[in-house]
Amino acid sequence: MFRHQRWKMGIAVLMMLLLLVSCRAFRRPDLRPSSGAPAIPKAIAKGARQEPDLKVYIKETKKVKTMAFEEYIAGVVAAEMDPKWPLEALAAQAILARTFTLEKIAREGGVPSRNAHASTDIEEFQAFDASRINDRVRDAVRLTRGKVAAYNGRYIRAWFHANSGGKTATAADGLAFEKEPTPYVVSIDDSISQQTAPAKDRTWTVTFSKAEIAKALQTIGQKPGDFSKVEIVEKSNSGRALTLRMGKATVSAPEFRLAIGSTKLKSTLIDSIVVTGDKVTFKGKGYGHGVGMSQWGAKGRAEQGAKAE
Repeated sequence: MFRHQRWKMGIAVLMMLLLLVSCRAFRRPDLRPSSGAPAIPKAIAKGARQEPDLKVYIKETKKVKTMAFEEYIAGVVAAEMDPKWPLEALAAQAILARTFTLEKIAREGGVPSRNAHASTDIEEFQAFDASRINDRVRDAVRLTRGKVAAYNGRYIRAWFHANSGGKTATAADGLAFEKEPTPYVVSIDDSISQQTAPAKDRTWTVTFSKAEIAKALQTIGQKPGDFSKVEIVEKSNSGRALTLRMGKATVSAPEFRLAIGSTKLKSTLIDSIVVTGDKVTFKGKGYGHGVGMSQWGAKGRAEQGAKAE
């Protein structure tokens, strides 16, 4: 279905304010991207207007399957976002999925350890579920066919998350990412995410034992010793914790979140931390690292009539 059309790369400037926080940067004179689309990575390039094929490692079967590029993108969109969501939100997700795939192939060759360009293992690449593909997902992929988000002639780091908690984060703040400059990712107000997201992801409370925290810290080379309080040492302009202190351990908040479990400690937008006996209770807002596209924000803006580009 996806193979019968000519495939042409093009840059998509995402116009929905919160579909990608870089859209503001794209519209600033000093941060304007170059006009040309990045080259298709040599590892998958087939020639002018030819849709690439991808070798995809399927986690469930432990085998590599070859599929058309846009067919793969449809499976990613269906897995990463509710297929019943508005078309324009799905279209934005398609642009990011396409960009993520090409950027990772260009930078790392995809998933060399699997002898593949992509993987359905979310620890290695992106989620993928062909069984969830519906007509709306197909339309979103077709609508954005070949379109990517780029900055200065390069694919951007196509980050996204569930709910920003009301304000998005820079890559350094939300992910402690400092490998390269990412001026296209800025922190902006995102109240619509909080209005659209379910209550359990707007605000949350989670309690860990001190032993759980100590075990998580040990996985990142830290030993807190005995501690009676957990302090937020530094916060970002978006309100996210940047650094935490627990006894003798001082750690990056994003790194600690991954160590303790990112589905448990839903974000680093932490309002309070209380130690009571052997228990440590965190209260906060949002779900995810807060960098790039807020999916619930995208849904809300699409419902208000905003377009993906």
